[in-house]
Amino acid sequence: MLWLYDNPKVCGLFNVGSGEARSFKDLATAVYQSMNLETKINYIDMPEQLKGRYQYFTEADISKLREAGYDKPLTSLEDGVREYVQDYMTSADPYL
Repeated sequence: MLWLYDNPKVCGLFNVGSGEARSFKDLATAVYQSMNLETKINYIDMPEQLKGRYQYFTEADISKLREAGYDKPLTSLEDGVREYVQDYMTSADPYL
């Protein structure tokens, strides 16, 4: 967002995901690790009413952002979760 602010001639709609497909297991594991807890994940079967409606694979196509000139490295899932949990969720005022 700050890069777009600093480059006012760049405009449009940009996908700003990581460009790398990750699983919910990766997300849950990152949350546990950011809190220095042992990872404990219980799996349940996909509810029948969601089968065929659930998007099992997502991966952001960030090529348009790269073509616009953004060349900085992207934040990993683990680093982003760690920062969010440790700097915001566990602070006295998570809105600061």
